[in-house]
Amino acid sequence: MKLNLNTSQFCITGSDKFKIKDHSTEIKDLYQNKDEYESLLSEYRQEIDELQSLMYAHNRFGLLLIFQAMDAAGKDGTIGHVMSGVNPFGVEIHNFKRPSSLELEHDFLWRTSLRAPQRGTIGIFNRSYYEEVLVTKVHPEIILDTQRLPEELTRDLPKLFKHRYKDIAHYEKYLVRNGIHIMKFFLNVSKKEQGKRLISRIEDASKNWKFEENDVKERQYWDEYMKAYEEAINETATPKAPWYIIPADDKKNMRLIVSQLILEKLKSMPMQYPEANEDRQKELRKFIDIINQQSE
Repeated sequence: MKLNLNTSQFCITGSDKFKIKDHSTEIKDLYQNKDEYESLLSEYRQEIDELQSLMYAHNRFGLLLIFQAMDAAGKDGTIGHVMSGVNPFGVEIHNFKRPSSLELEHDFLWRTSLRAPQRGTIGIFNRSYYEEVLVTKVHPEIILDTQRLPEELTRDLPKLFKHRYKDIAHYEKYLVRNGIHIMKFFLNVSKKEQGKRLISRIEDASKNWKFEENDVKERQYWDEYMKAYEEAINETATPKAPWYIIPADDKKNMRLIVSQLILEKLKSMPMQYPEANEDRQKELRKFIDIINQQSE
């Protein structure tokens, strides 16, 4: 059972101008009921797991999945539900929060570069270097007060951000040239739905730990964040490192779309299991006799 879904509608490659208002935060349900949703998601997990194992054996490619979104859009849940069936040895998840004092002593790409996926593995960034052109774009005082950049670089902040967009685009091109494929997901949640989820975190005692007062403070900058996302996506979307704008008001739809996109990407990679030559096959067959003798 597969979704009849044209995923190209979610893909931004930089060929056309991206505008957030042109992309809905919700679509018609892709599933009939909860059972069908669970069945579809389970199939996706199994296929993703099988292809990740193939990628590991092929050992030529890596896959970097970047998740960016406003708070409460569902990054954690999407990563957990989509990737929970994949062999943990083939997946590394990194959550990037506020930079540490050590990280602030380095360039803004340093901490994420250290965690780029190895060949044969899937690396997942829950937030990423894009925070340096999103949060800092809305709150430029972060750059001025904490990043200790040379003064001549901070006199012209628009120019600084232009350079950061270029640095990100060049870095992603570099990764792709080294066999690391990239998929960037913007989980597009509406302000109204985000508000409902934040209230749920307050009202449900089991979710209180997820709630941070700062999430409410940041809501007042919603329009500024949307503008920052729009600019970042326009400046960094390329055919080799596209952005995917995922409707996020329905979590189940969101997880199914992300699953299908990841599966399609893995299927597009030219991968195969290593083949043993004739001499190696003869050598291996000898081990069968040895193992059988050991079992007598």
